[in-house]
Formats: sequence, structure tokens, C-alpha cells
Amino acid sequence: MTKKYNLAIVAAEFNYDITSMMIERARAQAEFLEVNIAETVMVPGVFDMPLAIKKMLKRKDIDGVVTLGAVIEGSTEHDEVVIAHAARKIADLSLEFEKPVSLGITGPGMTQLEAVERIEKGRDAVDVVVKMLKRLA
Repeated sequence: MTKKYNLAIVAAEFNYDITSMMIERARAQAEFLEVNIAETVMVPGVFDMPLAIKKMLKRKDIDGVVTLGAVIEGSTEHDEVVIAHAARKIADLSLEFEKPVSLGITGPGMTQLEAVERIEKGRDAVDVVVKMLKRLA
């Protein structure tokens, strides 16, 4: 018998028209893979994810975390700063807690249309966490 994994989703409210569709894809993939989404935490933006991820990783009943967000290019380089710092901290938290955390955040340098075209990253982010859990078991 295989273990049924419990995952948390941490998703950004910013660009919610995009992230809501990513969440739908992630939930459908979790159901397909027969894993449980035990908690969904909405945070204001991608930059705000690390604290919520850390809280989820501290929980004994959470095996891994799926992150979902869309960082769309603006008129400044803000999108590059946001994604670079968030990605680094997300990787650090995964190592610190020895639990997989996927980088289901699209961008930087992405238009609104490109963000819509990449909503399937929500599905992919679940796949990554489940694959890592199985390979590290």
C-alpha cells in the first residue's frame, strides 16, 4: 500500500485571474494522483510566500508544498527582484525542512497573455512535489 501524501498549496492573490486557474489545475492533478490537498493558504503576492511556506513545512501532517503565482512584467525590473528573492528563499526552506517545495511561479519577463498560456504550471507544480516525495521516500 502506498502512502497518501498531504500537500499544502501556497498561492498568490496578486494576478488572481491567473492564479485561480493555476489552483484549479493543481487540485485536479492532486485528485488524479490521489494525493490530498490538506491546506490552501492565500498570500498577497509571490514575495509574501516564504513565511506561509515555512508555517506549512513546520506541520507534521504536511509532506510538501506547492507554490503557485504569476509574476507579470511591469515597466520596472520589480518582477525580476520579486521572483529571484522568492525562488531563493523557497529553495532554502525546502532544504531546511527536508520536504519538497515546488516552484510553480511563472515569470519574470512575462506578459498577461503568456501568463494565461502557462496556467498548466499549476498541474506541473503538483507533479514535482509528488515525484520528489516518491523518490526520496
